[in-house]
Amino acid sequence: MARTDETGQEAQQSSPFGTTPPAPPPVGGAAGPNGRMPRWLPRALVLALALVAVFQLGSWAFHQLTGLLINILIAFFLALAIEPAVSWMASRGMRRGLATFVVFIGVIIVAAGFVTLLGSILADQIIKMIEGFPDYLDSVINWINTHFKTDLKRVDIQEGLLRSDWLRNYVQNSATGVLDVSAQVIGGLFQLLTVALFSFYFAADGPRLRRTICSLLPPARQAEVLRAWEIAVNKTGGYIYSRGLMALISGAAHFVLLQALDVPYAPVLAVWVGLVSQFIPTIGTYLAGALPMLIAFTVNPWYALWVLIFVVIYQQFENYVLQPKLTAKTVDIHPAVAFGSVIAGTALLGAVGALIAIPAIATLQAFLGAYVKRYDVTDDPRVHGHRRRGEGPSLVTRARQVWARRAGRERPDGGGSEGGDSGKSPV
Repeated sequence: MARTDETGQEAQQSSPFGTTPPAPPPVGGAAGPNGRMPRWLPRALVLALALVAVFQLGSWAFHQLTGLLINILIAFFLALAIEPAVSWMASRGMRRGLATFVVFIGVIIVAAGFVTLLGSILADQIIKMIEGFPDYLDSVINWINTHFKTDLKRVDIQEGLLRSDWLRNYVQNSATGVLDVSAQVIGGLFQLLTVALFSFYFAADGPRLRRTICSLLPPARQAEVLRAWEIAVNKTGGYIYSRGLMALISGAAHFVLLQALDVPYAPVLAVWVGLVSQFIPTIGTYLAGALPMLIAFTVNPWYALWVLIFVVIYQQFENYVLQPKLTAKTVDIHPAVAFGSVIAGTALLGAVGALIAIPAIATLQAFLGAYVKRYDVTDDPRVHGHRRRGEGPSLVTRARQVWARRAGRERPDGGGSEGGDSGKSPV
């Protein structure tokens, strides 16, 4: 008897041993033969989440501590700047902490004196402007009444100004602004104390700090760290001292000029020009000369012109005579590199970056120069930008040759052409 289709299908699906084989795994099903997750996947997920959490935490902490890190960076460069003076005093038998304190007191006295003198100028000018404001207002009112046929009075203008909503709103905003300014002043004083404290510790405990860092490194790395530290101290200190000396010379020269022109506040203006012109490269001299020019203009307009001429001449003297001699052994940076480093430092860290940009670039340049191998430059004229002496005809000889060729062309018989013998140079 023949089997039916159902019986035939069952017979085909059944095993010859009477058992049913397992069904094949579905496509796109479980990851393993038993349908279980690999053992490494949970650990990888946990590790990835942990790394993301650590990165987020580190980013948040970095943004919260940015101000403190900038203050520490300023303190470090300030400590490098005073390190030579402190080390010199310590080598003469003075305790290092006392030497650091003496240097700090000197810096504070100089800075406080400069700020006090400059503030006295501004306060005096503001007082003069306030005292002369009624007379200036009367002159403006008279000019308006004369040209526009009006009948304005100063009393009416004052009453209208006192009753205006603009003045009331301005006073209210100023009261709020006073609180903001007070908070900013307190915050600035706190930052100043923070920088002073860290810089004092960096300078006073410099050897201990170096020993601590070197104890974490092998001997070969210790030598490299100490060499980099020495380069940073030499370049930063050299930059500060050379700029200070040039500021002294610039201030003395401008003081003589302003005193000769009988410009008021000549000593303070000379200090202003000396500091601003030296610590802002390339354009600092012109920015510093703007204030003396403005005050000289109030005395006599021609005095402002004389100040401008002197500023331009002194800038050339400083660039080509004074600066190469004073900075040859301290900080030798191209003016374009110095200006670009200041712009980059300002973009990154603001005014702080502008102050520490040049010492940082000088340190990096010296450090690279100590490790980068250099070769002798070829004598190719394209490298030196001019012909070597004795190479090729001289200028007089070439001029005589050109003159001989021109004379040969002007002859009527044409025998003095460039191809003929008569057109040859007599030399």
